[in-house]
Amino acid sequence: MTTLDERHGEGARGGDAPRGEAAPNATVVLEQPVAAVPRSAGSKAANLARAARAGLPVLPGFVIPAGAATDGTALRRAWAELSEDGTLPLVVRSSSPQEDTEQSSLAGQFASVLDVRGWRDFRAAVRTVLDSAHRPDGSTAPMAVLVQPMLTARVGGVMFGADPVAGRTDRMLVSAVRGGPDSLVGGEQAGTGYWLSRSGRLLRTEPPDAGPRTDPLLTRPQLFRLARLARRARRVFGGPQDIEFGFDEDGRLWLFQSRPITAMAARPPRGARLLGPGPVAETLPGQLEPLEEDLWVAPMARGLAAALDIAGSAPRRLLRAVPVVTTVGGRAAADLRLLGTAPPRHRWLALLNPAPGARRLGAAWRVGRLSAALPGLATDLVADVDARLARIPSPAGLPSPALAAELRWTRAVLVSLHAQEALAGALLPDPPTNRTAAGAALTALSEARAQHLPDDRIITTHPVVLALTAPSLRGRGRLPEARGPVDAGAAVRTHEATPVVDAEAAVRPHKAPPASTPAPALPPREALRLRIRWVQELQVRLVRAAGRRWGVGVERVALLRWRELAHALDGGALPRDLGERMPSAGSAPLPDAFRLADGKVVAEHEGGRDGDGGRGVSGGRAVGTAWDGTGARPADAVLVVRTLDPALAPLLPGLTGLVAQTGSPLSHLAALAREFGLPVVVGAADAVRRFPPGSRLTVDGTTGEVHPDDATDVALRDAVGGAS
Repeated sequence: MTTLDERHGEGARGGDAPRGEAAPNATVVLEQPVAAVPRSAGSKAANLARAARAGLPVLPGFVIPAGAATDGTALRRAWAELSEDGTLPLVVRSSSPQEDTEQSSLAGQFASVLDVRGWRDFRAAVRTVLDSAHRPDGSTAPMAVLVQPMLTARVGGVMFGADPVAGRTDRMLVSAVRGGPDSLVGGEQAGTGYWLSRSGRLLRTEPPDAGPRTDPLLTRPQLFRLARLARRARRVFGGPQDIEFGFDEDGRLWLFQSRPITAMAARPPRGARLLGPGPVAETLPGQLEPLEEDLWVAPMARGLAAALDIAGSAPRRLLRAVPVVTTVGGRAAADLRLLGTAPPRHRWLALLNPAPGARRLGAAWRVGRLSAALPGLATDLVADVDARLARIPSPAGLPSPALAAELRWTRAVLVSLHAQEALAGALLPDPPTNRTAAGAALTALSEARAQHLPDDRIITTHPVVLALTAPSLRGRGRLPEARGPVDAGAAVRTHEATPVVDAEAAVRPHKAPPASTPAPALPPREALRLRIRWVQELQVRLVRAAGRRWGVGVERVALLRWRELAHALDGGALPRDLGERMPSAGSAPLPDAFRLADGKVVAEHEGGRDGDGGRGVSGGRAVGTAWDGTGARPADAVLVVRTLDPALAPLLPGLTGLVAQTGSPLSHLAALAREFGLPVVVGAADAVRRFPPGSRLTVDGTTGEVHPDDATDVALRDAVGGAS
């Protein structure tokens, strides 16, 4: 890097411009047209020059263009004129063509020096800015230098002409602090948040760090002036802007910086479905591979649709158009409105519309007959399933076409089982906790453990304990510890998150229970749920048998789709690219309620913060390992820090998420994180202590939620062992 003394020092000789190309002048006043050219003046200065020419309130100043001629006399003359011979302090700022663009802001990545007094200090400040062009990756950015008077602001901050966190262009977001905006964009202060309509009407105010409300920093007239400035800047630059502003002691508003908003959160389209794990997570709590989706999610979706159709709970046209259950990132999610677990969109219109009432009337007539018949129908279906399971020989001895036939039967019978189980759950009274499948399973497990039976023998002699596990084609799991009587209602909600036991350890886990351990007498719904689990376990054994026959591991077979598996079992070839397919990347657990925007999960969230004060500032949801920025970085690192210090920017590439105890959604680091697509939460109380390095975290950059990822395991241990 050429030093300031070499390029602009007094007595310097010659130029540094390439031969054949005239070097720019040593200084360019912002009002000159050439100052609006980003290539020489840099984006920051060019944007201010455009704003000034459009009549926006911009402080005077000059630019030292990139590659400027080394005319020390002209530079000193410009400095003397702007600083009144050193009596007024200046601000010396970076202005690179690579920053403040529509593609990347590079917010806070280059140097700025405040309160510069005297010629010697001015030269040192320019050197500091020029030297900041050296980037961490070893490259050097072209760099111009912007010089303006130092304004002492009474109130300053950042204003976004749109809400980048919520992805709304009909809202403006302002964050203000006492003094200039530097402490805000640097992550030192959180600032008071103001949400404005496009016209400047105040929608919501949020004090910093959810603390007590103080005297308002900005008055209503000042907020209207800010909104007007945002609208004018939008017209000048052709889109919503990220603006740094300040009000001086006389109440005048000044524009310090304007750049495009580079990253907006995804926003679900109008009418997007409300999804959530809901009750389907009880059966399929984990992440699924493609074949697992086809074997378990597809029959569940068809069965629930049939139940809703029979009960008249949803229009048949809608049930045919959208699946009741789908997968997002390999995790099962249900349409919460179709299942009736979410309120209608328009409650008053629903009261005025006679169609829903007519459907309810028809449903009441059908349900009246169905409720009486349902227990008998469930008993018949359970008996048919048990008889079929008892006739199926060991999968190892079945020819491939027979394996395909049995798998087709399992997919078909799961539709019926899910349909009747859903109807039974909706129409029949809940059984006592001691008559649930989970309760019977816990009792059997406790007795077997008292006899010191190994897990494989427990599954063989007590197949009911499969009610405590979730299906999986992959890997080995474990049965939960049973230390005493527990609340079976709590158990059924927690144990189904436990991995499935190794099916190969059981002699015939798919068989009906042997005579020595008869199947427990369960109410209709619980009996149906247990058979669903048995059929799923049969599918696991059939698929594993097919994989062994082909010499393909079950982890690879799980990457097939159902049609590909059936085709291969019927004598066809396996897909040529099967060896190249990769398992699904790990995905975070789904929020309780969310909508999709361009395939991305956007959690439903009301209000600004959750219970521990966390605020989402960069949308997305991820699970990873807490890291404090020192030592070896985990592959899925979630950086947990005290504040959003811009110096952390080099760590952002490769992170999974970011959690800070303090910080503003409009700080430089938050803007960079949105550009990288990282979920970020600020204001997470005591995060550094609560989430030590190595702990597993789930981070939601929309809702502001941060919680340990092993919460399910903790609940499981408490449920099983807490009542001993």
